[in-house]
Amino acid sequence: MVAQDRAGPQLPLALRHSPDQRFEGWVGAPAVLAQLQATAAGESSDSLYLQGGSGSGKTHLLLAACAAAEAAGRHANYLSLARVRGHARDALQGIEQAGLVALDDLDALAGNRDDEIALFDLHNRVRDAGVALAYAARALPGALPLQLPDLRSRLAHCTLLALRALDDAGRAQVLRQRAASRGLQFDEAALEWLLTRCSRDLSDLAALFERLDHAALAAQRRLTVPFLRQVLGA
Repeated sequence: MVAQDRAGPQLPLALRHSPDQRFEGWVGAPAVLAQLQATAAGESSDSLYLQGGSGSGKTHLLLAACAAAEAAGRHANYLSLARVRGHARDALQGIEQAGLVALDDLDALAGNRDDEIALFDLHNRVRDAGVALAYAARALPGALPLQLPDLRSRLAHCTLLALRALDDAGRAQVLRQRAASRGLQFDEAALEWLLTRCSRDLSDLAALFERLDHAALAAQRRLTVPFLRQVLGA
């Protein structure tokens, strides 16, 4: 399983992304999870379009699908399109030689005609090869500022999976799961303190939790309100 990236060497996803970004760590709509699981397992060849705002779990699901596909013996390619704006044709060359292609940050290419043509060509190659394809974007296909009508049409025919940001109960569940997977004790009062004083964006919370995890491991401490105050400041 390879994360395609022109900015550096190609490395297995397992070496580049947190093991928390797996289906087992997903908290959200079960229907969306079921669709991604079927795609990762090769049971569905539908092209998918994950749409949701920041922190809704789009990248988590794409990486989880790639990990599950690899576990099932199917090669998977993940690529953030934000990293290849302006040179998408080179970056997308040959990426369809996999069982699953996952393209994140689709919004980043919208408006660049050359990149859009490269993506349109890739979409056709992927579908002709019978390869599973999953996009992720903040905006719906019709709201993207695309210059290429044919690309908009292809995206509009994908199966739409709309994601919504988690509420505080969902965010707390994510943090509990991550703590449990590391053998950490996360006091409920500490969870409440964290969620009421820090960013509610899930990606921000995930980065913050990694900081707390390292600090707790070094200090051999539970995640309590006094410890959070010590690490993060009042």
